[in-house]
Amino acid sequence: MKTYIADLHVHTVLSPCAEVEMIPPLIVQTALDKQIDLIAITDHNASANVGAVQKAAQGTRLIVLPGMELQTREEVHVLCLFDTLEQLASWQSLVDSHLPQLENNIEYFGEQFVVDETGEFIRRETQLLLTSVSLSLNEAVEGVSSIGGLAIPAHVDRRAFGLIANLGFVPTDVTIEAVEISRHLSPADAVNKFPQLKNYPLLQGGDVHRLNEFLGATVLQMAAPTMSELKKALRREDERSVTFRPE
Repeated sequence: MKTYIADLHVHTVLSPCAEVEMIPPLIVQTALDKQIDLIAITDHNASANVGAVQKAAQGTRLIVLPGMELQTREEVHVLCLFDTLEQLASWQSLVDSHLPQLENNIEYFGEQFVVDETGEFIRRETQLLLTSVSLSLNEAVEGVSSIGGLAIPAHVDRRAFGLIANLGFVPTDVTIEAVEISRHLSPADAVNKFPQLKNYPLLQGGDVHRLNEFLGATVLQMAAPTMSELKKALRREDERSVTFRPE
């Protein structure tokens, strides 16, 4: 069994709300400096920079999971995590088919940069990413699961794009393995404020849009950094577990 200090909610310069400093080499170095072992790259409705961050992490101890932060039809943000780039590419194709065909307004939303592993500019993403897809929460969770991924509602305690604020509750007719809470509440405070969360395993992510926002609060005991092992840790099966670093 291994211990992984994790932050599974990290953006790059492909997300228009992320700072220009969120390029692969700086993401990797900052995570390492903060003693983080495992991150997931989760840009808004997009995934073109995941491979670049993985390349930047080669030769280090940092493990980079492929991911995305999806915005559902209900305007709920969901972390979509996968084992492989191939799975993520399959998911991206589905997401693209459900994105409204709108051009990004740089002045209003910000730049959306695709870069290489050194942070060098490759292209601008012209598709508007800060928008909802036409997939429902249930369709998103089922779609991610069908290709071997794990869907986790993001920052459920937040008013903006949080599950509880947007729906009023955590739906019981959707198979939710875990929920993410934001940096603004401790796990104990989150359960006290939202009692229904006691029924779900919790993760805590940094929702990292700036280098100083890395949190690394989640501690995972797993045999390997895979979706199957993460699910076992969330369920506390076979000596796997999820705990939190002291503040």
